[in-house]
Amino acid sequence: MRIRSLGWAGLEIDADGHKAVIDAVVDMSGLEKYVGPPLTPLLAPDGPVDLAMVTHLHDDHTDPVTLAAALAGDGLFLRPAPMTGSPLEVAGTAMAETGLAAQNLVGRVVEPWESVDRGPFRATAVPAVDGFGDTQVSWVLEADGVRIFHGGDTVFHGYWWHIAMRCGPFDAVFLPTNGVICTFPHRTPASPLPADMTPQQAAVAASLLNTRLAVPIHYDALNAEGVYEQVDDPSGSFVAEAARLGVTTRVLAPGELLDLTPAPAH
Repeated sequence: MRIRSLGWAGLEIDADGHKAVIDAVVDMSGLEKYVGPPLTPLLAPDGPVDLAMVTHLHDDHTDPVTLAAALAGDGLFLRPAPMTGSPLEVAGTAMAETGLAAQNLVGRVVEPWESVDRGPFRATAVPAVDGFGDTQVSWVLEADGVRIFHGGDTVFHGYWWHIAMRCGPFDAVFLPTNGVICTFPHRTPASPLPADMTPQQAAVAASLLNTRLAVPIHYDALNAEGVYEQVDDPSGSFVAEAARLGVTTRVLAPGELLDLTPAPAH
């Protein structure tokens, strides 16, 4: 399995001549009036893509135009269930939902612990907890005898043990690390607590997930004082915290490749 970082939380996964993407985003313009333009590169998938997954429908994780352009004619799009409720309740996902409809991307809704096979890939949605209460899943993806985990931008929760027991062990886990404090108009009063994992929390999650390698994601591209404030040096802090717990790490720059092979048999 070969993985290419697309920047932020985006991954492109190659296996057996087929491609999958998770949270592939190039256009975050819907967020710019709040947080400004991205500060680090966001790369487009090198399509065609057989399988596209999103962890949730916030604009920094779901880019309908990029997904529509990347998906092969028979490509499969997997997504969590839509939000329901008042306009303020669904405000965080409304723009992505509208964009998906405009691109005729209906997608297949998946529930936690549901698995879907496409080509060499087996994708399993597992529980996650969104910092704003929106619907979110994490993804376990298997191919070529390799198993990875993608944590979107979940907060720390108690499902790690269940995920490890049902889906582990993992060859690599990709975990959000920016510990961001947010102030957005659709969630008031604002919470002073992080809306996703801090570096320390992500390191603990990596340890609980029983992984050979942990990779930080979801940091540096967005950072706006008073609106969307990340912790200092998310990736460096994560590497240090993970080392303290005996977890091996790798930091990927946008566009950088990671080759994974099956763990040696014992």
